[in-house]
Amino acid sequence: MKLLKRILRVLLVLFVLLNIIAAFHAWKFTHFYAAGSFRNKLPEQMSVLEKAQILLLGVRISKSIVRHTPDVPYETIHLTTSNGLQLEGWWMPIPSSKGTVILFHGYGGSKEGPIPEAAYFQKLGYNTLLVDFRAHGNSEGNVCTVGYKEAEDVMLAYNFVEKKGEKHIVLWGVSMGAAAVLRAVPTYHLHPDKVVLECSFATLTDAVKGRMRAVGLPGTPFSQLLTFWGGIENGFWGFSYNPEEYAQSITMPALVCWGVHDNRVTRQETLSVYRHLGTKKKELVIFEECGHQSFCRREGTKWKQHVREFLAAR
Repeated sequence: MKLLKRILRVLLVLFVLLNIIAAFHAWKFTHFYAAGSFRNKLPEQMSVLEKAQILLLGVRISKSIVRHTPDVPYETIHLTTSNGLQLEGWWMPIPSSKGTVILFHGYGGSKEGPIPEAAYFQKLGYNTLLVDFRAHGNSEGNVCTVGYKEAEDVMLAYNFVEKKGEKHIVLWGVSMGAAAVLRAVPTYHLHPDKVVLECSFATLTDAVKGRMRAVGLPGTPFSQLLTFWGGIENGFWGFSYNPEEYAQSITMPALVCWGVHDNRVTRQETLSVYRHLGTKKKELVIFEECGHQSFCRREGTKWKQHVREFLAAR
């Protein structure tokens, strides 16, 4: 009996310690340091020592810096979130446009990331709007919820364009940006003409698993604990943040893109998002040479062909 009690005490201590570590890591994962505090590296670029430091000290992510601007004329615009944060965007209208494409970057990125995609959409005859999510680029804040609260940023950008009288709006998002689009459409009752979703994770737990996978750490049970604490620390239930379920509300035409060498988002996640889409007008394009990256930059000819045909289809 005494041995059993000792074992239970040890297990309890281990359980508490594991949760403390998970809560600490979740905080570091969602709270960015001031821009330029550290040189951000992808997990794939880290040495074994750097990965060990992450395990002990948590990830250190500096807020992204915008270093490049579009080659075409643009207007810097600002949007205000419900908690008073100022978001920055680049509005690039063209004469006699076919509509407007709003582009949303991924976790740790900025609005400069999709500049090549925006340039091609403009070539096809669309106005474009590039937006820095909260805690990214030139937008205010330092807390990132991996697309959950960023869905409000999608709504604000959509409303900005809609108030200009635009009737034909296309939402484009990559990774966290795609997940934020999926959540924003049903949550804020948005009605875009079409959506383009690149590298979207299926659930928040899957997103954390992808991060663990990139660092070389086991996904279970740490990903579940990080999902729990990440949500609690940021005011929402992490296990209910499932882009694959939001996909059921996507009733407009959708283009889904994924790269074979993506070590963050699995093929199964992509298929789950695709199958859950509530529209029959959907297309899945798989890029054989790409990982978790810009398809426009890596396989531009193929990406442009599918985007062009998708936007032209009725």
